[in-house]
Order: sequence, then structure tokens, then C-alpha cells
Amino acid sequence: MKLCKTICAAAIAAAALISISPVQADEAKTVKVGVVGENNEQWKPIIEKLKSEGVDLQIVKFNDYQLPNRALEDGEIDMHACMTGKFLNTESQEHGYHLKAIGTTLIAPLGVYSKKIKSLSELKDGDSIAIPSDPITTGRALRVLEANKVLKLKDNAGWTPSKSDITENPKDIKFYWVDPGNAYAAMDDVAASFINGGFASDHGLVLKRDAIAYENTEGWGLDNPFVNIIAVREKDAGNKLYNHIVDLYHTKEVADIITKQYKGAIFPAFKY
Repeated sequence: MKLCKTICAAAIAAAALISISPVQADEAKTVKVGVVGENNEQWKPIIEKLKSEGVDLQIVKFNDYQLPNRALEDGEIDMHACMTGKFLNTESQEHGYHLKAIGTTLIAPLGVYSKKIKSLSELKDGDSIAIPSDPITTGRALRVLEANKVLKLKDNAGWTPSKSDITENPKDIKFYWVDPGNAYAAMDDVAASFINGGFASDHGLVLKRDAIAYENTEGWGLDNPFVNIIAVREKDAGNKLYNHIVDLYHTKEVADIITKQYKGAIFPAFKY
């Protein structure tokens, strides 16, 4: 009888330990998260929390927004947190990826910067503008230009119009499509350049202080195509550990770091 009680007590204790584990069925392991850009301070408290739970979260840096999707599809990383849901879906359709967003992270209004003019209204006939070459940022940039009366787009152009959707360009503005990572350097050669939020922050640019114009984004959630997301492979969408990481991201501690780190250029796109 004593032996039975001892065994039962041990079983109950083991069950209690299992029940309090936030990752439960998922074994402790290394999780690789892909990012783009150098500013990733918001991941530090998540890394520390997971470390105490026996999980080694590693940040894998890329210098191009298309590379993390391929790496995730191929299993080189487990998650990525560096792009909008719209970009993820577009890339997945074009390349046959099997990726899915499982949570939001932040939203970064797209800004246009210049060393030569202080307003888009100062653009002269034949001036040039640099635009990051990925289709999503191109569309967002064209929408900013339309909102500032630089050009006019087709009525049915949708969220992400392309150059072919331009119906009026009264100042005959020239457009140069550049790699997102080169948009800052392009400022020396054009009248103005659109720079993605992460790259702008890397170069010390503050949206509301330095941009001569920027997009108006409202609301958040996975239905907002311009909100940045955490993505995994479709087969891993229900993974308890990965969803636990999303929960750790959606905290006030992370939100405060994002707000401070990016000085209002990027802000949290989640409730906590």
C-alpha cells in the first residue's frame, strides 16, 4: 500500500509539472526566427522568458524581404517576423509557398524622404522618385503619391496598384525601382525616396520628424494588409510553442520597447 501511494504521489507531481508548462506538448528546442533589419530589441524579453522555459530562441537576420519566405518554406528557420501579411500572401501565391500568418507584430507607415525638397508639392517637372521594388511597397508608395496629388490612379487599382495603374502624371515624374535596402542611398540621386520603416530607423530617420510625407494607416489585425505578421509553415499553424511565442510578443513589455525603440515611426499592432 505504501508503495502504491508513493507511485501515485509521484504521478500526480509529474502531471502538475506538465500542466504548468506553457508549451506543454512541444518539446524544449531551438526556434529560429527570421528578421530583416538591425533593430530587434523587442525580442530580448521574449528570448529571456523562453530561456527560462528551456527554449532557445535565435534571431536570424536577412537583408532582403524575399529571402525569409524561402528559408521558412525550406525549413531553414521556424518562423519569421519581418513583413506584412499582404507581402506574405503575394509571395506564397507567386512561388507556391505553404506559409501562414499566426499573429501580428507592428505596423510601419511608409514614408518618403528627401535631401532636396521639404514637400512633395515642391517636385518639379521631370523630377525622379525612388521606390522599393517589391510590389507591395510599390503599391503603397503610389497610394501616398496619389494622396498628395502627385499622380492619379485607376479607380479599381486596389490596395497595391502598379505602375500600369497610373492614369495621370502631370509633372512627368520619373520612377526608379530600387532594392529596399538601397532606398536610403538613392536619396543622393533623386528628388525623393520611399524607405521602408525598418531601414529608415536603421539610418536614424524618424517618420514624423524627417519624412516629407507618409501613409495614413488605421487599425490592425490580420485583415489589415499592411500590418507586419509572425508567419510559420501552414502545417505548424497549430504548434503550441509557436503560438506561445506570439502570446509573449503580445505584451505591454514588448509594446513599450517598440514604441521607445522606433520613436513613433513604427508602433505595436496588437492588443495586450
